Parts: sequence; C-alpha cells; structure tokens
Amino acid sequence: MVELGHYVLYVKAMTPMVKFYTDVVGLKVVGTTFGGRATALSGGRTHHELLLLEVGHAPGPLQGHRVGLYHTGWCIGTDDADLVAAKARCVDAGVHIVGQSDHGVSHSVYVVDPDGNEVELYVDVEGFDWKNDATWLEYPVRPLHLEE
Repeated sequence: MVELGHYVLYVKAMTPMVKFYTDVVGLKVVGTTFGGRATALSGGRTHHELLLLEVGHAPGPLQGHRVGLYHTGWCIGTDDADLVAAKARCVDAGVHIVGQSDHGVSHSVYVVDPDGNEVELYVDVEGFDWKNDATWLEYPVRPLHLEE
C-alpha cells in the first residue's frame, strides 16, 4: 500500500497558519520544534500530515497558469452537513472562499489559507463506489449548492 504521508509548507508567519489549519481544516497540533519555527499537525491518521516551517517574509505561491502545486485536499467529514459546517467556519473566520464543486464522487469547498495556498475541503459522496467505478473521472464538474 502507498499513501500520501505528509506535506511541508514554508510559511510567512506561524500563528495565522496554525489557526487556519486547526480552526478551519480541523487538524490538531502534535508538536513544535526549532524554537516554535516548525509545527506538526495531524488529522489523526498518522503522526503528522502537515508540517509548517516559518521562513518569514518571502514571495507567496504563484497564481494562475503555472507549473507546481495547485491545491491540497482535506477530507473534513462524512456528509454535506460536515461541509456546510466547514464553510460556516470559513465565513466566521473571514477565510476567502473561491468556489464550490460537485465532482460526482465528492463535494468540495475551495478556500485560500493565510499565505495564499488554495485548499480543498471535501466530503466523499456516500454510496459512490470509486474503487470499482471510475466514471467519476469523466464526470463533469458542476456547481455545488449547499443547503445552509
């Protein structure tokens, strides 16, 4: 079995990024090191899925048509009610919401973290057998209308 273990982000300032990834995404801080300049966060699957390394003022991620990371995706629950709650946390925290999509296999809200990285908050659609049904790959991405 192969699975994504973790990813590492260089960040301008630790505090707003930790607040975003704990309060909005729902991760927990599992530890800090290097005098508070590194913070490990986990959703509970492994020792850490995200490591933040504070580098201070530096250019942020490139935007638009470019090569490189587009976004990260975090499964934040099991149904649309969990996604509605995540969207409400974003609104309450003043997080910029850039879109909502129905991918057939999942429902997503796209937001931007404090350093400008795009983050997908999603839930899988119950009953869709993605392991045995690859039709979701050709499913047209449609607007998602969440009941709030």
